[in-house]
Amino acid sequence: MNPQQGTATAARNGTEHTHPAQRRRVTVRGVVQGVGFRPFVYALAGELGLSGHVANTGDGVVAEVEGGSEALTAFCGRISTDAPPLAVVQSVTHEPMTPAGGRGFTIAESRGRGGTARTLVAPDTATCADCLAEMSDPADRRHRHPFITCTHCGPRFTIVTGLPYDRSHTTMNGFPMCERCAQEYSDPGDRRFHAQPVSCHDCGPRLRLHVPAGARGAGGSPDGEPVAAARRLLAEGAIVAVKGIGGYHLACDASNAGAVSLLRRRKARGDKPFALMARDLEDAARLVHLDAVARELLTGGRRPIVLLRRRAYGTGPAGQAPAVAGEVAPRSADLGIMLPYSPLHHLLLGLPGDPPGPRLLVMTSGNFGGEPIVTSDEEALERLAPLADAWLTHDRPIHVPCDDSVVRVTDGEQLPVRRSRGYAPFPVNLPVPVTAGLAVGGDLKNTFCAGEGHHAWLSAHIGDMDDLATLNAFDGAERQLEAITGVRPALLAADRHPGYRSAGWAERNADGRPVHRVQHHHAHIASVMAEHGLDGSAPVIGVAFDGTGYGDDATVWGGEFLLADYDGYRRLAHLSPVPLPGGDAAVRRPYRMALAHLHAAGLPWDADLPCTAACPEDELKALAVQLERNLGCVPTSSMGRLFDAAASLAGVCHHAGYEAQAAMEFEAAAAGHGDEPERRDWAFTLRTTAAETLTCDPAPVLAGIAADVRAGVPAGSTAARFHRSVAALVLRVCRIARERHRLGTVALSGGVFTNSLLSAACARLLNEDGFTVLRHRLVPPNDGGLALGQLMVAARAETAPPPRRRTVR
Repeated sequence: MNPQQGTATAARNGTEHTHPAQRRRVTVRGVVQGVGFRPFVYALAGELGLSGHVANTGDGVVAEVEGGSEALTAFCGRISTDAPPLAVVQSVTHEPMTPAGGRGFTIAESRGRGGTARTLVAPDTATCADCLAEMSDPADRRHRHPFITCTHCGPRFTIVTGLPYDRSHTTMNGFPMCERCAQEYSDPGDRRFHAQPVSCHDCGPRLRLHVPAGARGAGGSPDGEPVAAARRLLAEGAIVAVKGIGGYHLACDASNAGAVSLLRRRKARGDKPFALMARDLEDAARLVHLDAVARELLTGGRRPIVLLRRRAYGTGPAGQAPAVAGEVAPRSADLGIMLPYSPLHHLLLGLPGDPPGPRLLVMTSGNFGGEPIVTSDEEALERLAPLADAWLTHDRPIHVPCDDSVVRVTDGEQLPVRRSRGYAPFPVNLPVPVTAGLAVGGDLKNTFCAGEGHHAWLSAHIGDMDDLATLNAFDGAERQLEAITGVRPALLAADRHPGYRSAGWAERNADGRPVHRVQHHHAHIASVMAEHGLDGSAPVIGVAFDGTGYGDDATVWGGEFLLADYDGYRRLAHLSPVPLPGGDAAVRRPYRMALAHLHAAGLPWDADLPCTAACPEDELKALAVQLERNLGCVPTSSMGRLFDAAASLAGVCHHAGYEAQAAMEFEAAAAGHGDEPERRDWAFTLRTTAAETLTCDPAPVLAGIAADVRAGVPAGSTAARFHRSVAALVLRVCRIARERHRLGTVALSGGVFTNSLLSAACARLLNEDGFTVLRHRLVPPNDGGLALGQLMVAARAETAPPPRRRTVR
């Protein structure tokens, strides 16, 4: 990049400074590159009559400014308060320099430095209103340009290859700018000044539609404009692989039941709901209930998938809602909705004046279940061949995969379910500084975390660590995150499970660095503590509910009450262990879990119970022997498995085609049943072990569900009563912990707390009883947030003196 010579006058209206000039070097750290920060500094210096220059560096944005003391003070204050929309200023420092004279202000050439980079790369951001207006204007030179962007929007994280953030350090490096784009790029007064992905129809990137001969719904190789042809294919029922910002989507018309069913079969997705992309907020509002928080999430720069309660047909605002095939989200009370966030999405769903086409698209990740999202064109043509009829692709490389983020709205706040596009790689601020480290997370919903000082950077969603493709994606994403954060890990952290592939990666790549093994549920609680700014000086009551986690006794934990800080934990209470017959077989077939719970509770397998009826007769006999003789039955205290058991016992779900299906359908069944004050909560039986640990026996709850079934109580009412009973258990155990240990802060974490109904019920009861309740708002409560807690525990273990390496008492 050549130095920019745009000049701002050193004095207003031709007058000179009346006081001796001063000079300062001002360093601004945060998300300050690729967001229009230098032109903002240029304009601010001109307004205040300051001379000097500004540049991108590995540290952030560094400006040298010279002028009167009042103007310099105003500059140092307003550089934070008046920053551009996408900028996040984390610190402004300045130091005096010797005045150098001069009457102009310039934007200097970006420069790296030999030390560690410490600027922050912006997340990928949805198309802004100005770019959308230009794209929709037939008179604009970027009319219908599928890659329109400016300093306020567009890809960042997924195209950056190094720092400082300049075009040469992005995947746009291979697209020379045309004369007009170069002029905009070089003009400090232009909205596209140093917008690294800037482009137009003349200089690329370019779209291409690939349709194999004889592909279903193709009707031959379509000619003409690729987007128009892709829209025709979608309208005809085809499945189109669409290259987005962070990877490929598989798209089909959400109103076409045949197309949705075909995609479901091809992807072997079972009944797992698909995400939808609606054309605009009005269409979304006709499908789901929206509050102010949901509207802001849908229309903001991050544009996650938002899980929202369905409307009953015909109950939405005036206007006909786009049809949603029943196959999109069977037996789900929610729909996952997002709005277009890239120019190509807007074109696919139609600009004003376009011919009619699908108004609502299924947009699901371009992959097979559990694998990382496909990013490369060659890989897409090969790996997505069994899934897609056509490929709408382009020639801008994606440097790192970044799947769509998923959030829920609980009690008026967002609850992250998957933290990825729009959020990664923006860091979580840490309450205490940590040694440079890398935490590799878990094996499901993997994300990893690099941290140093007061920052922790979580990766985008990687996937399930059970195949080579995911491990390769992990490798590439880890290298990129180190490159853009400058973290050089001195320690690694991993789960204690001896078979986790993520932990195996840490051991293989340690290179002499210590690898700290962190207990799964301790990491969950440390994660929510960290995001709420707790320094660890006092323990909390941690409630960690999930499906599985390796326990200290080599059994499967998951229904845990801990007294925990970053230094250690004590197991205060847990669900009574029950056999997990056949391991994963019990997870896939919740009726096995229900029968195991009934066996442990001493309750009969009566033929009129739904779980008994769902189990084939020969399997029922074999299962009875297996449980009686304790063959292949690892004990589990998992709350997730108890939800599975309750769902099957109540007749809601007997087979799980995807993770947590039974629990999700049980929550959906409970939706809308309110408090039902005439139906008292079932009470768990509490017992104290010799180790003074409480066990929480669900036998009375299971007996109550069986009684409801025999009485003909609707399953939704039973499901609501179960949720209230679990929330009452949480309150009861936390009260005991408060009495015994004089603690008043409760941290809720673990995948079960993605259940909005349970999370809200627990928080309400605890708040009403005077507890301070910590719930996840920045990272997911499931294993997608695990790495943050691992980092905090490992960093404390590495740096704390021996007396502080303790277990909470």
